Amino acid sequence: MDGTILVADDDRTIRTVLTQALTRAGCKVHATSSLTTLMRWVSEGKGDAVISDVVMPDGNGLEMLPKIAQDRPGLPVIVISAQNTIMTAIKAAEAEAFDYLPKPFDLPDLMKRTARALEQRTTLSRKAAADDSAEIDAERDDLPMIGRTPVMQALYRTVARVMNTDLPVLIWGESGSGKSLIARAIHDFSDRRSLPFVTVRDADLADIEGPSRVLARVGGGTLMIDEIADFPQNIQARLVRMMDAPGDDAPRFMATSQSDLDAAMQEGKLRRDLYYRLSGATLEVPALRDRVEDIPLLADHFLARANPGPASPRKLSDKAAQILLKFPWPGNVRQLEHAMRQLALASQAAEITASEAEQLLGAQSGPAPMQTEADTERLGASVERHLQRYFDLHGSMLPPPGLYARILREVELPMIEIALAATAGNQAKCAALLGINRNTLRKKITDLDIEVTRGRKMM
Repeated sequence: MDGTILVADDDRTIRTVLTQALTRAGCKVHATSSLTTLMRWVSEGKGDAVISDVVMPDGNGLEMLPKIAQDRPGLPVIVISAQNTIMTAIKAAEAEAFDYLPKPFDLPDLMKRTARALEQRTTLSRKAAADDSAEIDAERDDLPMIGRTPVMQALYRTVARVMNTDLPVLIWGESGSGKSLIARAIHDFSDRRSLPFVTVRDADLADIEGPSRVLARVGGGTLMIDEIADFPQNIQARLVRMMDAPGDDAPRFMATSQSDLDAAMQEGKLRRDLYYRLSGATLEVPALRDRVEDIPLLADHFLARANPGPASPRKLSDKAAQILLKFPWPGNVRQLEHAMRQLALASQAAEITASEAEQLLGAQSGPAPMQTEADTERLGASVERHLQRYFDLHGSMLPPPGLYARILREVELPMIEIALAATAGNQAKCAALLGINRNTLRKKITDLDIEVTRGRKMM
């Protein structure tokens, strides 16, 4: 490698390791623990590439990227971060970082990425970079990966771990939950992002030449199989052969399904050999009803996107937001998006009222679903299924520490909210209903950030 690298990280060990490795590779290195110093070097014209941490003592590295792009168009910046969630990767891409690598990183991998940054430094034009960014944004402008709930954060961490591996990925979730978005995000922020992302359906493989045509289109990129359980058996057999002999430019295989694949295999609808080949890593995208705390964030995002002009976007009133939180959302995030578009168009005022939300959601409520065996399932059995699926989501790795407190919180929060609603917000009656001390209830309301609303009883 030939060039000058600017390294910014508040960890002395990382600065030392990078300085030594880059120097041995033939580069000149300027290292600092200060973003202020880094920005001064950039403004002075120093450096052919930048390696920067995100969280620094004097600022946020991601927030400096627009300034670097303005001062030094085309200067590649590789972002490294201990905040290894998919959201950090997305923010880095939106800020037009050249590359993103979560900590702890593999040093040879970082060296290869740095070499690519130096190679492209002299040939990459700002127009091409802007065009690529706009293309990715247009393709990603589907369902937003927004969520602060533990289940979404666990999903982000899993995505970050599998992003730059070659493992096949099986993404399971209900219709409208964002499975295709997860697949696209894994591709867009992986080492294959400059290669094609091809979605294949059974019609693409209907004839004997179908697999070769598909492999030619994907060319070593990512091949996404949409709703794998719906593929006929003969097409599934072709997929098995394709995965066994993909050719010289082997693509990464991903598949989505909203069906219970265990049941599909039991019924003979899904080949076991295909399932085992695809399930190198299995990701479960939660239904919206399983992460209701994210609904206000998503609603605000959709309302802002529905009104992109200079006028202020519509806002939900507190009562309207409460109505959204209590709605079951059988169509998941996709249904919420459509509802927010309709409210943004129909609302006459800046603030969307509870009556407007009730009117819209009342029209979207279909007939009551038929009772199934799961509706009569014991709570313990339901929790057991949830926990087993949660462990399966992490594959061979253990979930993050603190599982006991997280599970108790997930059960305790809805129990107290429903009890408060049933007692019209009367905390004395709610405490008696739950069989706990009133002061204990108050403390839990504060700790769990529960909003208490006095109103009509539910029952």
